[in-house]
Amino acid sequence: MKPQAILEAALYVSDLAEAERFYGEVLGLELLAKAEGRHVFFRCGDGVLLLFLPEVTEVSPEPDARLPVPPHGSRGPGHLCFSASGDEIELWKKRLEDHNIAIEADFEWPRGGRSIYFRDPSGNSLEFAEPRIWGFS
Repeated sequence: MKPQAILEAALYVSDLAEAERFYGEVLGLELLAKAEGRHVFFRCGDGVLLLFLPEVTEVSPEPDARLPVPPHGSRGPGHLCFSASGDEIELWKKRLEDHNIAIEADFEWPRGGRSIYFRDPSGNSLEFAEPRIWGFS
């Protein structure tokens, strides 16, 4: 047996309202759920992007918690890559620039495929890349 896909990925942010605005309005992701002062969750294709405040999720849940999720969290910039075609990457680059979001890198990988890198408001490193950078079509 082996896992077939990643169902959810988490990033840790410093400001939930700003993260909700960025991922919802700039990147156009669909908001699935939010808990004030804790998290915002977005649909991304067949997966879910979880955005948490680390200082809240690093602590153990209360003994009577409805959902006893173990503590988790991270400090410092994380990384997430979104899949996009070459044509879509060009459109994303323009959209990001129109929102005054700097493109940190834009290049072709040696095995083929293009990537662009930028940051979310919390400093997480985000990327749009063609799946062929990993040999996927």
